[in-house]
Amino acid sequence: MAVDWTQLPRELLESISGKLTIYADYLRFRAVCDSWRSSVLNTPRNLPPQLPWLMLPQVQSNPSHRAFFDLSTRKLHNLELLEATSHSKRCCGSSHGWLIVLDDSPAVLLLNPLTPSRLHLPPLSAFPNVVSFNYSEVGKEYALRGVSGEIYRRSLREMRNSFIKKVVLSSAPLKNKNFIALAILNHSNILVYCKNGDQSWSFIHVARFFCEDVIYYNDLFYAVDKNGAIAVCDVNGSSPTVSVIRPPLQLGGDMQYLVNSGDDELLLVTRYVDLQYDDTDPYVPSEFYKTVGFEVFRMNWGEPRWERVTSLGDRMFFIGENMSISFLAYDFRACLGNCIYFTDDCEFYDGAFGDYDLGIFKLWDGSIEPLPCYQRNPHSQTHWPPIWVTPNPC
Repeated sequence: MAVDWTQLPRELLESISGKLTIYADYLRFRAVCDSWRSSVLNTPRNLPPQLPWLMLPQVQSNPSHRAFFDLSTRKLHNLELLEATSHSKRCCGSSHGWLIVLDDSPAVLLLNPLTPSRLHLPPLSAFPNVVSFNYSEVGKEYALRGVSGEIYRRSLREMRNSFIKKVVLSSAPLKNKNFIALAILNHSNILVYCKNGDQSWSFIHVARFFCEDVIYYNDLFYAVDKNGAIAVCDVNGSSPTVSVIRPPLQLGGDMQYLVNSGDDELLLVTRYVDLQYDDTDPYVPSEFYKTVGFEVFRMNWGEPRWERVTSLGDRMFFIGENMSISFLAYDFRACLGNCIYFTDDCEFYDGAFGDYDLGIFKLWDGSIEPLPCYQRNPHSQTHWPPIWVTPNPC
């Protein structure tokens, strides 16, 4: 006797949909028929974090779309993303599935590539070290106050390209209306933050120089400096409070990243880059920076001190201009555990020539293999490097 799957009881459909953990499976479930679609919400609210997609550089053949590479399926998803497809647009962060986009204006845009959702953070002209902004001052539209009180000027393009290093969100904006954004400012070594609904950004004065990376962890922002010291920033009240943790071990490395291991541990990833040379093409600059290795440390809160980690087990980390994240490889096919998946966020990268610095670092032997998604033409001029984006419909 044939079974009419479209007539399954609603409570059974709800039970089945509640066990889905992959967003693509949720969409397939809703696509079966009208009764299955009507049994669940349009947007899932309780999915676990999804494996990041890599947003690839824009290509001229499809100027209104951006390609996202799915590591687990080895497929490309082409999404219409008008606000992030021009070379005049720069993504200065990816957090909880949302991109932070700057252009040749003071606007700071939050956008979700999976949905029509768009939000604005306070503009660049509302940062506390911006004294004034005037479009008529062509090439020097912004006046800024330096840490010593001096006034200097920056153009629209300079502000877009280098004023902000990275922006991290406390939560997905549609999942928590009370989200907080924290920005790392380049060169000035300052952290600033704003709460949803604020008209301007505010300094976190005590956390100056903790500008290597920031992560939101246990309801607080944790920031790290070059030597592995941590500033724990509580910005939930009317004014920020900061406590500083200085482990005795002074770490080396060229860049530092903070990662929540997934087991409620705070880990530090130290990245080493090296200046390399390539004389094979006289038309391409021969000097470029390339990642040559990583080290991982676990915070021992009892001391406190960083302890060397030689294996991540089945864990894999994703680092770059995104908020650093961790996943179990077991949950995703075609992915490798005990690895660090990294993209190019080196401050020395000029965004014009030379290959991107991205790959998969294997902790067990220290080797680096290329990511399978992107073969670059070294003669083509491009701008912004790839960035990890966690698919999130909320």
